[in-house]
Amino acid sequence: MTSTADPDLQVRRLLVHLGAAMVATGQPVSDIEEDVREVAAGLGHPDVQIAAGPTGVHVNLSSGEPSTFEAVQGSLRLDQAAEVRTIRHHLVQGSISLDQAIDQLLALSSRPPRYPVWLANLGWVGITVGIALILQPGRANVGFAAVGAVLVVALVRLSTRVRLVATLLPTLAAFAVACLVFAGSQACWLDGPLRTLLPPLAVLLPGALLVTAMSELATGHMVAGASRLTFGVVQLLLFTLGIAVAARLFAVPPAELANLRVDDLGWWAAPLGLGLITVGIGLLESPSLTLLPWIGLVLVLAFGAQTLGQALSGPVLGSFAGALAASLGASAVEGLRPDLPRLVVFLPAFWLLVPGSLGLVSTTQLAVSTGVSASTLTGVLGVVSGIALGLLVGAALAQSLRRGLRRARHAR
Repeated sequence: MTSTADPDLQVRRLLVHLGAAMVATGQPVSDIEEDVREVAAGLGHPDVQIAAGPTGVHVNLSSGEPSTFEAVQGSLRLDQAAEVRTIRHHLVQGSISLDQAIDQLLALSSRPPRYPVWLANLGWVGITVGIALILQPGRANVGFAAVGAVLVVALVRLSTRVRLVATLLPTLAAFAVACLVFAGSQACWLDGPLRTLLPPLAVLLPGALLVTAMSELATGHMVAGASRLTFGVVQLLLFTLGIAVAARLFAVPPAELANLRVDDLGWWAAPLGLGLITVGIGLLESPSLTLLPWIGLVLVLAFGAQTLGQALSGPVLGSFAGALAASLGASAVEGLRPDLPRLVVFLPAFWLLVPGSLGLVSTTQLAVSTGVSASTLTGVLGVVSGIALGLLVGAALAQSLRRGLRRARHAR
């Protein structure tokens, strides 16, 4: 059991561990700092100062006081992120002691997944098939995407044992999937190879990272936003390198790398895809079963709004509408069920909004075909910005609604 003779040091340790855990869940630093300040105020320290970044968190209880730093080690699964939110909720409610909260936060990283590895692997394949049914709904395309998912899962598991594979994972995964898909394309088994190789890589692509970076830049957190954006772009380039090498190896003509969507499955492909993504998330990320229906609901809202926005005005409006619907939907879920974490319900929507996939399409086209205009990247920037703006507007509207409900309750 954690204990200390200095109560201020204990509070700093709690706040810094809480902030570091929130960074590991992928939240923007603006949200993290606001949440930690709320906890600190409840503990009697309204003047707390916190500086959160992608790699660590600094906390002191007031200006000129001693500071505590905690480095961020890796990322957390959705079930672990849900526990972080639960701990924070209990701290705000005053239903948990500082020692208990610190012990629970320290134990998070060692918590085993809910399901065995083989079921988690099956969940990855399910997510891939679900995304393929939405992104490239052709029979052969979905089949090749599923096989590609098996290759990616094998590399991911190998990367936990071999450091070199972990370092080169984006390039190796993209190269393996691209070789499979380009071979199928040259054998005339499928059309639209570029979009076909995206679903197996979607879980690895830095889509959420890019959008978080844009959100942080928009809210004035320049260091965190710029560092995340740089890292995300480098990750995209590593994926692009793998695809470009495979394209050269198979002598793929630039015309075959067009952003071509195949659709020969009909209307039922999208609903089935959403269901498979939800189930796959449950197996891969281990959220509690009570969260899965809410995750599925937010996925449906994001997909419906994105589809409607694209039909009305194109991908930028679609991305904005999808992000806005996902953000408001997740906030509504948390409003109805305060014990359900908004972040966990919302995060899977990034795999549907696919900013990372669109970025990979554009960078691949630019790398392989010199005739492709740089306007393709401008279009991706517009999509990523649209998603970031949708998140910011959704968060602002949800916050205003919560304040209005609090004032209405107090008025009674």
